[in-house]
Amino acid sequence: MKSSILSRTVAILSCLLLTTGVLSACSTNSPSNESASSPAGSNTMSESNGEVSGDKDPLGKYSKALTIRFARDVDNDMQDNIIPKTPGETVEDNRWLKAYSEKLGIDIKYDWTVKGGDAYTQKINVTLASGEIPDMLRVTGSQMKQLADADMIEDLKPYWDTYASDLLKESYAVQGPAVLNAASMDGKMMGMGPAEVYGDGTFLWLRTDWLENLGIDAPKTMDDVLAISKAFTTQDPDKNNINDTYGLAITKDLYGGAMGLEGFFTGYHAYPNMWIDDGSGNLVWGSTLPEVKEALKALSTMYKDGQIDKEFGVKDGGKVAETVASGKVGMEFGAQWNPMYPLISNYQNDPTANWEGYALVSVDGKPALSPQKFGASEFWVVRKGFSNPEALIKMFNLHMELNWGKTGDFDNYYMPAANDSVGVWKYSPVQPAPPFKNLNAFKEIQAARSNDTLDQLTGEAKSIQNNIKAFENGDTSQWGWPKIYGENGVYRHSVDYVAKDQFMLESFAGSPTKTMAEKQSTLKSLETEVFVKLIMGAAPIDEFDKFVENWNKLGGADITKEVNEWYASVKK
Repeated sequence: MKSSILSRTVAILSCLLLTTGVLSACSTNSPSNESASSPAGSNTMSESNGEVSGDKDPLGKYSKALTIRFARDVDNDMQDNIIPKTPGETVEDNRWLKAYSEKLGIDIKYDWTVKGGDAYTQKINVTLASGEIPDMLRVTGSQMKQLADADMIEDLKPYWDTYASDLLKESYAVQGPAVLNAASMDGKMMGMGPAEVYGDGTFLWLRTDWLENLGIDAPKTMDDVLAISKAFTTQDPDKNNINDTYGLAITKDLYGGAMGLEGFFTGYHAYPNMWIDDGSGNLVWGSTLPEVKEALKALSTMYKDGQIDKEFGVKDGGKVAETVASGKVGMEFGAQWNPMYPLISNYQNDPTANWEGYALVSVDGKPALSPQKFGASEFWVVRKGFSNPEALIKMFNLHMELNWGKTGDFDNYYMPAANDSVGVWKYSPVQPAPPFKNLNAFKEIQAARSNDTLDQLTGEAKSIQNNIKAFENGDTSQWGWPKIYGENGVYRHSVDYVAKDQFMLESFAGSPTKTMAEKQSTLKSLETEVFVKLIMGAAPIDEFDKFVENWNKLGGADITKEVNEWYASVKK
């Protein structure tokens, strides 16, 4: 037993030293950031539960109490491990832990909790290197692979068909086989990722008050987008008689859910920063395709004309958000949540600022597909040798049922109205959610508007409508909700995306390949560096061809080979 644990520890430690390089820096955690949540000595191999039996009902209760050891982080909404306005509840004692105990017979204990995502990452690295992990643990894809290679986690495939509820199975099927394939290794299911992995769409966000000031219509083509950007830069859209505005907000990182360039590239049918099927059944890195070059050429022209901040190459998202807040830019691409950040800050500084989300457009009239990068970055795994691996699936079942099932109680288990939009779902150690749940809430609200039945909404739709109503009644802090869910909210375009199959979904959903782990960071840095230079005119546009050549030489070709081997294996 000792030699087995030692060998696994050495394997994990070696992987972490090679792939993270952070163990020496993270081997301690300050007392202010970490709290013990179980008796001393609990961070060792779990005391055995013995054989705990329970019927195969997905929501059936175990015949005797099953204790499961977890670890977790807590965010800013859970100050001192307590969510505001939930008197008497803490991370270690709350409605969710009681639900798992009373309904499933599962008692949850925490080996440790930490504040903040970075602290969690550091603590996880140390925990994995020790070889002594909790019974269930949330890890990254790379960490899951390391644990699987070291034979430290259970294969969940034998339990999925038997224990997953219909609601859970349906949720994991909505966005295709990639959802479960993400945790697939050699035909085994080594973890549980999220059910929603692609999101609801990417959009073009515009200041409509500037459009009105200049007498410009909403864009229908990429030529329109370029013309609007130029007008926002040269025609004094804010009418202050100062040449102090520009068209498009982007960051030095180029990609992201706010102020990223994915939506712009889509206008040229280019899909960088994701693996896409080339139409012949093979995967290619979208950043290396010719269409990307055309989009970069357009961006270079915009930069030269002053339509893009001359200093964007050194500004991160926070700095660019400050520019948006100051009212100096009128266009950006991003996700549905952009009214919450960064756009609301512009409105707060200038109540006349009005932003609206639009569907993506293209250069040639062909549909612009909304790029959706595969978003499963973390997975739940079960320690090898744990008595009841299926318990993880049963916990997922219960979380889904209590929030979105026929017997659920959303107002109690997800976001109570009295809690001011801070979700008590955060108390649950596992937090699966159905795909398109936000879009579905929008559809419910739209239907209620048409039928004049807004007062009959329930669950998430009711909670969202309450926020919209609060804004209409003068609460300006709720400005973002109608921009997303209102009658003219951006989700009306997402409804069309779904109906018309206008998503470009990333096709690679596997764990990082061997060469990815070794060279992906270098390749991403190369891509960003070259693309920024091309946009800024620091290198001729034909340098793109050299970038593609170098990308392949520096490991891209090997990664492509490995990715396609994975693709072939999951298509069988």
